[in-house]
Amino acid sequence: MALVFSDELWDRWRLPALGLAAVAIIVVPWLTLRKLSGENLDAMRWVAHTQDVGVAVYQLQADVRDVESAALTMSRGIDAPGLRERLGQARFIPQRLARLTELTRDNPEQLVRIGRIQSLLERRMEVARDLASAGPEDDQRRLVQDLTTRYPIRGLIEELQNREEALLRERSAQFAQQQRQGELVSWTALVVQLLLLGLVLWLLHRQMLHRARAERTSRRASARAASVLHTVREPIVLLDRELRVQLHNPAFAELYGLDDDGTTDGRALDSVGGGAWSDPAVRQRLMDVLLRGRELWDFEHEQRTDDDQVRTMLINARRMPLPDRDDEVVLMTITDVTVQRAVQQRVEELNRQLEGKVEQVSEVNRELEAFSYSVSHDLRAPLRHVAGFSDKLARHLGESVDERSRHYLDVIAGSARRMATLIDDLLVYSRLGRAAMRLQAVDMQSLVADTRALLDANVLSDSEATGVARRIEWKIAPLPILVSDDNMMRQLWLNLLGNAVKYSANAHPARIEVDYARQPDGSHLFSVRDNGAGFDMAYASKLFGVFQRLHKASDYPGTGIGLASVRRVLTRHGGRIWAEAALDQGATFHFLLPSSLDALNKGPAA
Repeated sequence: MALVFSDELWDRWRLPALGLAAVAIIVVPWLTLRKLSGENLDAMRWVAHTQDVGVAVYQLQADVRDVESAALTMSRGIDAPGLRERLGQARFIPQRLARLTELTRDNPEQLVRIGRIQSLLERRMEVARDLASAGPEDDQRRLVQDLTTRYPIRGLIEELQNREEALLRERSAQFAQQQRQGELVSWTALVVQLLLLGLVLWLLHRQMLHRARAERTSRRASARAASVLHTVREPIVLLDRELRVQLHNPAFAELYGLDDDGTTDGRALDSVGGGAWSDPAVRQRLMDVLLRGRELWDFEHEQRTDDDQVRTMLINARRMPLPDRDDEVVLMTITDVTVQRAVQQRVEELNRQLEGKVEQVSEVNRELEAFSYSVSHDLRAPLRHVAGFSDKLARHLGESVDERSRHYLDVIAGSARRMATLIDDLLVYSRLGRAAMRLQAVDMQSLVADTRALLDANVLSDSEATGVARRIEWKIAPLPILVSDDNMMRQLWLNLLGNAVKYSANAHPARIEVDYARQPDGSHLFSVRDNGAGFDMAYASKLFGVFQRLHKASDYPGTGIGLASVRRVLTRHGGRIWAEAALDQGATFHFLLPSSLDALNKGPAA
């Protein structure tokens, strides 16, 4: 996020930053050098000014010397035109003084000296003129003395020159310092310019790299989008405001027989596919999407495609803006659901047929349930008569009955009892299929314990009756509490554990194990294992059928309905059962109940 913010900030301030850099590189050094150049010119003018003062003083001294020397020479009685001309130089002395005054008008101290010099020179020039015209020697001597001692100007001239020389030294030093400063500023400006130029180049390089990365990213994104667009097998097309094709993928071209590669060609949509899109309803919906911003979802449309087949198309469309221009287009995807619709119609037809079959099967089951229930009840009365009259016949004959007749009577009584047991089991099986389930929290541990106690009592009773002692070793794992029908689950455990006890009668001792494991999907797996007679797995498919037995009734009594009842109980609870066994090596019955029966997820139900 910080990188994105930095890039946005750089894009916003790029041009102002470059402008400021250009100003810093060009304008600031130019202004600085211009200022230094002006200061150098001022210093040069001051040096020249000092030199002008020196020249003016020198010219003044020269004129004074010429005038005084001409006066002294003429005082000796020598008169020549050249001397008169030199004596006439006195008239230029005021000009020289005026020039000095003009040059030193900014220096009050020098002006004072010049004023004093001017007053003394006026006196000296008067003395010089008197000396040039003096006659007696005494007067000449006095005038020469006045010229040399009374009106001295040498000291003032020297002070004036010394001051100007001091100013010249100061200004020369200032000029040299300014030159050094100018050089320093020039080099500093050069270094700063180089640094700023390097910074600008670095910023430009960074901008170029950023632009190159953005272009590469854009190209990669465009390439990915184009790859996805060309890879998707679902036809995709972009339409402008006049419903002209702007872009499409190969799937669209293949479906409607287009030869181009998906580039923008501006062809009208209703000219694609030989009039497949000429339906006014479709055009109206697409215009609604474009102009009103509506979305078209799963709109079914039948059309004839390039292969001259009538197909059912599922159309989805929505409006989207274009990133490269201020315009909006319609993105439309087309899905061929012809096969799905045919399959759906076929499935619906099969479902209707299946519903009829299910109703027929349900009716047959109801008739079978009613038949079995009726038969079971209707057979009870004849069986009671057979058993009752057989018993009365045996008592009536008493001791006079022979062995053959007694055998016949025993067979009749045993068959009647067996038939009664079959009817009872058949009634139980019928109730398991018809009775409403009463779901509640059932403790499997308690059910197994109750069933074990009942079976142990029966084994003890049989042992006392036959005089053959029998020992059973039980191993029962911790069992859960499940939401189920208590009576049905009790019947399940009674059948499974009863079979384990029955078929392990010849094992000494008999070992019966009840195991439990929670499966990864949350379902509940129970196992009942014994070390009894077992069975051949080749006949395992018949094990859970009604009246199906894999052992002789003389070896192991039973009706063959117990395991069928177990399967019916599990089926009604959403479970299943299977078995593993080997002859004379015992059998293991596994049954699985779904996780939806977990008492932790469901409360008890009435």
